[in-house]
Amino acid sequence: MRRDVEFDAEGLTLRGWLYLPENASTPVPTIVVAHGFSCVKEMFLDEYADIFVAAGFGVLVYDNRNFGDSDGEPRLEVDPMAQVRDYQSAISFAQTQPEVDKNRIGIWGTSYTGGHVLIVAAIDKRVKCVVSQVPVVSGARNIRRAVREDLIPELLSRFYADRAARFAGKAPAMVPVASLEPNEVCAFPGTDAFEAFQGAQQTVAPTWRNEVTLRSLELFMAHETIGYVEQIGPVPLLMIVEDADTLGAVDQSLNICNRAHEPKKLVLFHGGHFDAYVRDQAVTARAASDWYVEHLVNDPMN
Repeated sequence: MRRDVEFDAEGLTLRGWLYLPENASTPVPTIVVAHGFSCVKEMFLDEYADIFVAAGFGVLVYDNRNFGDSDGEPRLEVDPMAQVRDYQSAISFAQTQPEVDKNRIGIWGTSYTGGHVLIVAAIDKRVKCVVSQVPVVSGARNIRRAVREDLIPELLSRFYADRAARFAGKAPAMVPVASLEPNEVCAFPGTDAFEAFQGAQQTVAPTWRNEVTLRSLELFMAHETIGYVEQIGPVPLLMIVEDADTLGAVDQSLNICNRAHEPKKLVLFHGGHFDAYVRDQAVTARAASDWYVEHLVNDPMN
């Protein structure tokens, strides 16, 4: 059973779907789910929700601020720390729903939000279980792998010029999310990212746009999870990593997992970043579902 929902997040409205198991007689453990950089909920999150709800969970799926059905300005701006706080608003909303067991809340994130959930689990102990899938754990390190070192000063100059223009009341500068042009500034260069986003747009998310504000990249460079990860425990952490992931960076994910305290688990699949959503979707979702069953249902501490 799925119904449309909306809720307040620091004065703006976020919209999404609340899934509930059929014929549940008591409040159910519930998982809060949001998508990665620039993505909208139609990009396969319904398939994850279907697997979670079949295991007996409620699932709250919503569009990030400034994207999809959610409010927020400027449109198409990705603000990571605002998205972290939006997870917390989503938890607050979920806890108001009579069908939700407010003491058994899990969170799930992927790619950019795979990093966000590490922060949320560290700072908000209403979270009782967390799954981080193919996470982006360091924006600065990712940018410096995607952009040649000699081009970084030019990129910073563009950030500062955009700040000056915004301050003067002009519209924000925009850049592609993904591009095949080797010299074009974008969030995710390369064929794999371009084809994955275009494929999703053509099949499940026709309203998705290959565009974000330039400031989204500036904010991306400031996004770090390393200072938070050692604070996650004793919240159980599952990290799902594709061993050929160049976008999320396997070495960075493994470093984060090593820093985290128990209980934790690492599940490795053999593929690239976007394989987690399509080719491996059923098995990545099943791994997450099993973790939630273990720690939101069967764990005597919950």
